[in-house]
Amino acid sequence: MKHIALLLFAAVLALFSSAQTKVILLGTGTPNPDPDHAGSSIAILVNDNVYLVDFGAGIVRNAAKMTPRYGGNFQQLEAKNLRIAFLTHLHSDHTIGLPDLLLTPWVLERDVPLELYGPTGTKHLADHIVEAYRADIDYRLNGLEPANKNGWKVNTHEFENDEIIYTDSLIKVEAFHVQHGSWPNAFGFRFTTPDKTIVISGDTRPCENILNYSIGADILIHEVYSYHRWTKRNDFWKKYHAANHTSTLELGELATKAQPSKLVLYHLLFWGDTEEDLLKEIATKYDGEVIVGRDYMVIE
Repeated sequence: MKHIALLLFAAVLALFSSAQTKVILLGTGTPNPDPDHAGSSIAILVNDNVYLVDFGAGIVRNAAKMTPRYGGNFQQLEAKNLRIAFLTHLHSDHTIGLPDLLLTPWVLERDVPLELYGPTGTKHLADHIVEAYRADIDYRLNGLEPANKNGWKVNTHEFENDEIIYTDSLIKVEAFHVQHGSWPNAFGFRFTTPDKTIVISGDTRPCENILNYSIGADILIHEVYSYHRWTKRNDFWKKYHAANHTSTLELGELATKAQPSKLVLYHLLFWGDTEEDLLKEIATKYDGEVIVGRDYMVIE
């Protein structure tokens, strides 16, 4: 028995020591229809497993571009492998790709339900998407085109507290409230893998929770807007963005306190500024490594 226990322990150690976590930015944009920045979506890869965060416009096609079929290196991102997904909040620019994520992988042979984790209201959203596409689903199940009976389904898991919402042998996922205007159920996520800690802000203004969960993270992926361009906007938009989002200067101050190994910018509001402009503004408050996220960027 002792010999078997040692073998099991060695196997667990080998699994953890060989784990390789990568982050792929599938979409770094906002509700603005910028052709260079798809809707917000992130893939976290741990060995052969893929975990998605948010489902902006273009999610499945951008994932496909990273696969060997289209010149990429990540077989994990084939549509049939998109099985586990997490939603920060119900804003349309983070959810408009959900019908695509539900149905396209099924057409391309995903044969298990999508496991969907999101705040209260996510089940209502998913159930009504399925109902809206009922004619398509019925035709694929009962018509000439062959289709399996499970890949179109969705198992929705809702949460409403700061808590661990998912675990498996390679990852632990914690959800935590953030402050996104008057949204009652806006969340960020902290992913802990054998070799990395990754925090994703979702949409938020600066708040204690995002700071507390970000302290010492290997990778902090945080939304941002240009402070310089914000000062040029009218009072209505100034008030809106200050209550809902995070400026370059505010993010620099937060990162100085949290000290992540890498700070990655996404959900980018440039308003005419450049990547260099954003970096210069953050650098007035923070001297650590900062990466301006781009669609298809791989962070190791």
